[in-house]
Amino acid sequence: MASYSGFSKLNREERISYLVEHSDFPKSEIENLYAYDSPQKAQQKLFQEMIENYAGNFPIPMGLVPNMVINGTSYVVPFATEESSVVAAAAKAAKYWADKGGFTATVLSVTKKGQVHFSWQGAPAKILALFPDLKIKLLQSTERLTTRMRQRGGGITGIRLLDKTNQLPNYYQIDVSFETADAMGANFINSCLESMATCLRTSPELNTGETQPEIIMSILSNYTPDSLVSCQVEAPIESLCGWNGQMSPINFAHKFKQAVDISGVDPSRAVTHNKGIFNGIDAVLLATGNDWRATAAAGHAYASRNGSYRGLTRLCLDNQMFKYTLELPLAVGTVGGITRMHPLVKDVSAMLNHPDAQTLMMIAAAAGMANNFSAIASLITSGIQEGHMKMHCSNMLNQREATEEEKQIIRSEFKSALPDFGTLEELIMQIRKRK
Repeated sequence: MASYSGFSKLNREERISYLVEHSDFPKSEIENLYAYDSPQKAQQKLFQEMIENYAGNFPIPMGLVPNMVINGTSYVVPFATEESSVVAAAAKAAKYWADKGGFTATVLSVTKKGQVHFSWQGAPAKILALFPDLKIKLLQSTERLTTRMRQRGGGITGIRLLDKTNQLPNYYQIDVSFETADAMGANFINSCLESMATCLRTSPELNTGETQPEIIMSILSNYTPDSLVSCQVEAPIESLCGWNGQMSPINFAHKFKQAVDISGVDPSRAVTHNKGIFNGIDAVLLATGNDWRATAAAGHAYASRNGSYRGLTRLCLDNQMFKYTLELPLAVGTVGGITRMHPLVKDVSAMLNHPDAQTLMMIAAAAGMANNFSAIASLITSGIQEGHMKMHCSNMLNQREATEEEKQIIRSEFKSALPDFGTLEELIMQIRKRK
């Protein structure tokens, strides 16, 4: 089948017509692609210019998590997510810990990095000997690019030459460390790296008659193990009551530790354990216009840093104290990207009292810990499905196009029982037959 050229040059209506012609998407549903257009022309124009091949806006619900106390400050934290139970779970954990002093968070480091990947066929000893002088030239090549960032307290903080020839023939890296203040920094980092690549490519020291560097690629790394945040909750074990009243505080604490310890030895459980953390983190980062995909990838790589995939949290039970800690890499920004373009992202910043990047790191980490704590607490007591299915009930009713009257009848039926799709469908049919 021949490919289609020039799709990006089509206007919106032409793209949608192409979609109808080349997929099962029906004409009768076209109006849905226009249903969420912004009534403000400037806003709608912004959305249309944010991505390639624009067809329509895809709304995601945003909920609020109150009582999120972090380092003594109480936040109302916006979560953008399609998952029905994530906001409820975070809100329950936030309130639970607010009464015990809340979350304590610390930014341990904020270094990001990028790499120039290149090949060179000369002797490794020679390039290592040349590197001190070359390093100066590489830094000088970025002076113009780093001026403003240095004025804000950021810039390039380190450059290393890494000899990787034992892994791939003739393969080297220029490994560069950056601090980007409150900016996400992706474009800044990539621009600096490309400038260094040009400098490296044209360096007379490396360009001899027999050898010359060949640039493979220049790109930031989304693995940011030196942009770390730690979040913790701590309370006397005897105070761990009231989650659902099914278990004594001491049994709750010990069973909780067993669940956490399992995530430290079993990758199958660890993936789900960490996914629960990112339920909260991703929802906050999506709402604040950050690259949640990059932070999730970095977090999962960090979970494997010691050779096997593990849960990202640790629990210590000592001196009758429950001390639960999360540590993970989070490279975020509060300026740049879409933070000053997207109207709701700007509003979310105001909801969070206009945090700087380090404060946002701590808020996101606390959100992740809240969701993780809530999930484990539910798993070791009543089970995850009771709360999840009750929250999911509205979605199931809407899928069956239940009327408000039908919803009211069904919700009264499931005040204490556990709903499932088959039961709901059967009950809706019974209600409609009675009519």
